[in-house]
Amino acid sequence: MTANSRLPALTVVVVTALLTLAAASPGPAVPVKDDRFLTAQTPGVLHIEAGECFSDPFFHRGAGEVLVVYTPCDEPPIDNQVYGFVSVADGLGSDVVGSDVVGSDVVGSDGDDRWDREALAGFAWRRCGAGFAHYWSDPEESGLNFYPVLPTQETWADGDRTVMCVVYRQGGRMDGSALPAAR
Repeated sequence: MTANSRLPALTVVVVTALLTLAAASPGPAVPVKDDRFLTAQTPGVLHIEAGECFSDPFFHRGAGEVLVVYTPCDEPPIDNQVYGFVSVADGLGSDVVGSDVVGSDVVGSDGDDRWDREALAGFAWRRCGAGFAHYWSDPEESGLNFYPVLPTQETWADGDRTVMCVVYRQGGRMDGSALPAAR
């Protein structure tokens, strides 16, 4: 057997090995968008308004940090869109939203305004979930899902009482604004 006759067989082996490695290599990681995906301290998130779209967090060389940036909703692809904000009031029982007594969920029983991440997250998922159900009655059909952006312990201490509600397409990006036309 000559060197030239071994070349096609060797090529098949090398190509097969490369294809096997490529198939076994994980693709880009799909982010888990939950109440820890972004926080009020994620650079750029506090500049996003209701109805506006923004990127998933990425490292920005110019800024030297991971941040999110505003993205015009009419310039796809879109990663996320804010569909509302929910206020969490200070003090015990100081605000009632639907069946949620906000103050008793999030601050201490003596009204001490302590930060309780678990209670805040539960409140945020319920309230953002109600807003999501209002806009998208059939999430499976729309392919959309939501997550809340919570105040952190530090921003809470500074008086931040706002939860951002964000919609996104599961497993992909949106082709524009996800918000339905005015009803």
